Amino acid sequence: MAGIYDFTAASLAGEPVPLQRYEGQVLLIVNTASACGFTPQYKGLEALQKEFGPRGFSVLGFPCNQFGSQEPGDNKEIEQFCSGKYAVTFPMFGKIDVNGSGAHPLYQYLKSEKSGLLGSSIKWNFTKFLVDRSGRVVARHAPTTTPEGLKKEIEALL
Repeated sequence: MAGIYDFTAASLAGEPVPLQRYEGQVLLIVNTASACGFTPQYKGLEALQKEFGPRGFSVLGFPCNQFGSQEPGDNKEIEQFCSGKYAVTFPMFGKIDVNGSGAHPLYQYLKSEKSGLLGSSIKWNFTKFLVDRSGRVVARHAPTTTPEGLKKEIEALL
């Protein structure tokens, strides 16, 4: 069976990034959007990256336009928004689908490992999956869970 490190996703620049690159780290995988009520969570996600990154943690952001068309831009516009408005330093990937037949294989895997309130479907932007150092999906959090609210869980995994 596939594991988290078996997947590859395109960066915002369109280059393939094997998730094996993050093996041994604690990961917070988040589907993001630039025009969502939860968009200010970028600030908290970046704070987590700065605080825990040196200890083997990384946020991985996956822009998605499936919820209210709240990520209408192309990858270049997404990169400019994230770096310009929120000074994001954590890895951001190219825009993907997280639900439906075109869902990225990584998200098919994440949803199969941890279902949520609506079954396996992602409910909205900023759904968060926490992955331990061995690549196991240990938690799924709703968009309403703030990045700051995950500090204790992340700390415990580090």
